[in-house]
Formats: sequence, C-alpha cells, structure tokens
Amino acid sequence: MPANDAVGLVAPLIKWRVVAAYAHDRQAFTQGLLFYDGLLYESTGRRGHSQLRAVRPRDGRVLRRLVLPPTLFAEGLARVGQQLVQLTWQAGRGFVYALDDFRLLREFTYPGEGWGLTFDGKHLLMSDGSAQLRVLDARDFTELRRIKVHDDGAPVRQLNELEMVGGDLFANVWQSDRIARIDVSSGRVTGWLLLENLLGLASTRADVLNGMAWDEVKQQLWVTGKLWPRIFVLEIDQ
Repeated sequence: MPANDAVGLVAPLIKWRVVAAYAHDRQAFTQGLLFYDGLLYESTGRRGHSQLRAVRPRDGRVLRRLVLPPTLFAEGLARVGQQLVQLTWQAGRGFVYALDDFRLLREFTYPGEGWGLTFDGKHLLMSDGSAQLRVLDARDFTELRRIKVHDDGAPVRQLNELEMVGGDLFANVWQSDRIARIDVSSGRVTGWLLLENLLGLASTRADVLNGMAWDEVKQQLWVTGKLWPRIFVLEIDQ
C-alpha cells in the first residue's frame, strides 16, 4: 500500500491478510451483506435491480431471491433473530422479512436516507451517509439516540455499510477503500482497515468497496464491493 494512504488518519492501521477469494455476481450492486448459518445474505441496490438474496458463499450461487419494486433502491441489511431488516435509500421505507423464505412481515418508515444497517444484539445501528449513526429500537424502529463518529475528534463522514465484529462496529467509508473500526460507546475510531487494490485489475467495471460480513465461527471477515466479480475472506488482527 502507498504510504500516503494513511494521511489524515490518526487511529492505528489494522493488519489483515487474504485467506480466500470466491466468485461474486458482478451484476450485484452490493449495499448490505451479512453471514449467518453458512450463507451470505445480500441486499443489492439500484432502481430496477434491487434484490434480497441468500447466496452460497463458495460459488456465489443465489439460492433464494426477492426482487423489490423498480421504484425502490435497496440499501443496508441486518439480521434480528429469525428476521431480516432491509433499508431503502431515499424512499424512507424499511422492510422486515422472515429469514427462511423472505416472506414480508411488515414495513416501517424513517426520515432521511437509509444507507447501512446492523444489529448489535440489542439495538439496530443505521448510517445515512453522514458522520452520525442512528441507534434504533429493534422492535418498533424508533430512533433512540445518535452516535457521532470521529477519528481523534475529526468527524468521519460518508459512513455506509455496517457490520458488528465482536464488540466493535466496522463501517465502510463510501468512495474509499477504508473501513473504520468504531467504539460504539464513544463513537471513536479505534483502527482502520486500508484495502486499496484488494480487487486489483480484475475488472474495470467494478465500483467502490462496499459490503462486509463477519463469520463469527471462523473469525473471518468477508469483503466485496459494488459490481465486484470477487468476494474476499480476510483474517484481521483484532
């Protein structure tokens, strides 16, 4: 990695290594990603292309999919028990599905834009592209408070896809190859993953890095991007 990648970052860099790489649907504009019970669950965006998918990790085969109405742009995705919660970008609408068959259970609304979403075991954490994260009640989706994310006092904006990794929150920073590790109690960035050139020159059509899924059993982080033909498995120092 070029040395100037770390310019402007105060929190230490997190060491990482690629341990595997697999096929990823290069038509998938990945917005949300999670790993559960041996499967990847993926929310893909763009109007007319937005879907909810259950994907077999080792070959990228889509085992189950739900196609959203063409007016909606799907965004973040989180699992709460046996339910999946999916955001949309600008429609202010969220959806709750049954995990096993993607049956729609209910809808909810929220103000502003929806970007990333994750569940910390008690609350939902939601990003909207700003330097603030919304803490939502996981039962009725009301906003409880906000967390201001900063690196040594400097706001970290454009927070996007979110993922809980152990007790820490990881967040993609949109239009960058950076992932911030965040202390949820304070909003302080405690480390950075710099993943420049992770995809390499495999595709000139690929968009930005986005999409993280934590495999709690193997302690590995699955990482991909929008329209990426590959998904990578990383081991990271925690």
